[in-house]
Amino acid sequence: MNWAGFLQKLRMKKFEDVFKRWKRKELSQRQAAFLLDVSDRTFRRYVARYTKEGIEGLADRRIGRRSHLRASDEEVRQVRDLYRDRYQGRNVKHFYEVYKERHGGKRSYGWVKNCLYKAGLARKPRREETHRLMRERKPAAGMMLHQDASTHRWTEGKKMDLVVTMDDATSEIYNAFLVDQEGTKSSFRGVLETLRSKGLFFSLYTDRGSHYWTTPAAGGPVDKDNPTQFGRAMKELGIKMIPAYSPQARGRSERMFGILQDRLPQELQENKITDIDEANEYIAKIFLPSINRNVMKRPKLKESAFVPLLDVDLDEILCLKDERKVGNDNCVSYNGLRLQIPPVSDRYHFVKARVEVREYLDGTMAIYHGRRRVGSYDLKGRLREEGGKKPKIPVAGARSFTSASSSYAL
Repeated sequence: MNWAGFLQKLRMKKFEDVFKRWKRKELSQRQAAFLLDVSDRTFRRYVARYTKEGIEGLADRRIGRRSHLRASDEEVRQVRDLYRDRYQGRNVKHFYEVYKERHGGKRSYGWVKNCLYKAGLARKPRREETHRLMRERKPAAGMMLHQDASTHRWTEGKKMDLVVTMDDATSEIYNAFLVDQEGTKSSFRGVLETLRSKGLFFSLYTDRGSHYWTTPAAGGPVDKDNPTQFGRAMKELGIKMIPAYSPQARGRSERMFGILQDRLPQELQENKITDIDEANEYIAKIFLPSINRNVMKRPKLKESAFVPLLDVDLDEILCLKDERKVGNDNCVSYNGLRLQIPPVSDRYHFVKARVEVREYLDGTMAIYHGRRRVGSYDLKGRLREEGGKKPKIPVAGARSFTSASSSYAL
């Protein structure tokens, strides 16, 4: 006898005892109903059924009967085979999404989970009882973004870093891509893609990586008065940077990486993707739209905090900027390259002048003297030409005087 049948026999015996005491007028109707934990009306119905059919009239006829909603053995086998043959290694939630979206599954998440647990195809997660303090999400999208990277074996090849930029209010991932190693340029790329697609946001929450912050003492506070290249760019854009001092402080992004590590490697393996460029294309076009549909939260405020960008040249802000002194040969040394400054119309040379070298995300470079560009260079440091001619640098607002030997401007 199963547990439900045992409880039913127990209730029926208890009713008989109470019924006899009620018939002997030892109990009132209300007292009898109280002892059976039912209402007065239900007790009267029990009495009518017991009088007409005997003790069997009180039996619950649903016990022992197969539910019409119960899945057939064939359906259970199909779900288990689908997981075992095509999606082995995915966690249950990840498998359930593809079961519903691609294979037209009709069963609930709990049913699929129990089906896999009973077959030993998935393991129940171990719960760690820890005290947690909830940090409220920001009320509107664009108020605070998280950016972080996770080192993992995302493909069957070597370990790589996945750089993710996501919103605190909604958990929407605005962009994610794989790089060999995270750094200033990868962080610039994540911010740049977000700015172009969504607009200017208010603040950015990051760890204390050396490309985000300068930390004088290991484990100590950051030096906000000595910004890195990334910090300088955020200051130019008016984006407030917020440092995190522990992994627990980055709990929202850490939990997101747990989801990504469970899902992304499995999908890349299922699609036989090992090349980093193919992987990034798959992430942008297929993976992110799918995962955002399943993890996004509704913000408290419908109005977004993103601000439209005006005439801001993002490439000139989100780049590496280093000051250099021009040598006697009118060249600038930068990362092992010799950048030759071309002739300009207003001066003979730039020897010993202080200039700024800017390295862009695509690896090209430019030299600025003050606020004007005096040279553009390709990846190998060669002067870039436009239309077969070396670029001429205009001087705005200057009066030019030309002689047979030289030209200069006042």
